[in-house]
Amino acid sequence: MPEMTEEETFALDEKWTKTTPKINPNKPGIFARQRTLLDALDAVSADYIQSKAEAFHKTPAEIIGELVREKITASV
Repeated sequence: MPEMTEEETFALDEKWTKTTPKINPNKPGIFARQRTLLDALDAVSADYIQSKAEAFHKTPAEIIGELVREKITASV
């Protein structure tokens, strides 16, 4: 990613300070999607995945993806 000049940085800061980003209330954000994902699991599994995600600074979806890929690799 190219570095921004000081002028570009100030312009971007000005834009996002004075402009409210448009959101779609019908489409859940990242945190709501992660919560929905964990709600589909039993409490022990959800707690395990959440703990691993926090420990490794990853999202629950990334942890689940890693677990699935491990299982696929082990079964081949």
